[in-house]
Amino acid sequence: MDRMLVVVFDNEGKAYEGNKVLQQLDGEGSISVYGHAVVKNPDGAVTVRQSDDRGPLGPLVGTLLGSMIGLLGGPTGFAIGGAAGFVGGAAADLNKVRIGDDFIVDVAKVLLPNRAAVVAEIEEDLTAPVNTRMEALGGTIFRRAVSKIKHTIHAENTAAIKAHLAQVTAEHAQADADRKAKLQESLNQLESKLQAWLEEDKDRRQAAEREAQATARILKAKAAVAKAKAAKTHI
Repeated sequence: MDRMLVVVFDNEGKAYEGNKVLQQLDGEGSISVYGHAVVKNPDGAVTVRQSDDRGPLGPLVGTLLGSMIGLLGGPTGFAIGGAAGFVGGAAADLNKVRIGDDFIVDVAKVLLPNRAAVVAEIEEDLTAPVNTRMEALGGTIFRRAVSKIKHTIHAENTAAIKAHLAQVTAEHAQADADRKAKLQESLNQLESKLQAWLEEDKDRRQAAEREAQATARILKAKAAVAKAKAAKTHI
């Protein structure tokens, strides 16, 4: 499954270690890494410290990974301030990265000043290889499946969370006691996230229905006025 992965660490050194771990896992065949970068938040503005591209930012600009970094307040010129919402062009850039805005907010709340993170687009079949290695380094892990269809991002994210929940549930059933406890935390978070998405989806559907009904009433009223005018012209 194609996912955006962000692992936040307390310091830049640990983030570099996490970046090496990603490359090692890729070399072992446990995951596939499509793009990766180390970013740091020195004073509220996320900057790229290291990436798999040459140059200060290079080909990251305009890519999925570059857009993700930009949404976190990086060099592409966008910013997000905790739960306050998107600023400037960041909302438009969300279509490029194709993940939910709640994911960006969750990461931004943890990627505080002086912390650093590994940001990567990866393909993984199991969460355990990344989780086990990153947790050992003290990393806080965020991941979300990348939507393939820009215009159905909400439905895609709901489906992505359900798929992730099913995957973690299956892993939980086969894990040992120590691992079960950690996986249970992930299950609880995913179930809470899914419920929130379903509630939001319900609200969106109801709002769409209200808009459709209002539009129908307006069209009906206009038709009645046109009919009345036409009747008068024939008198």
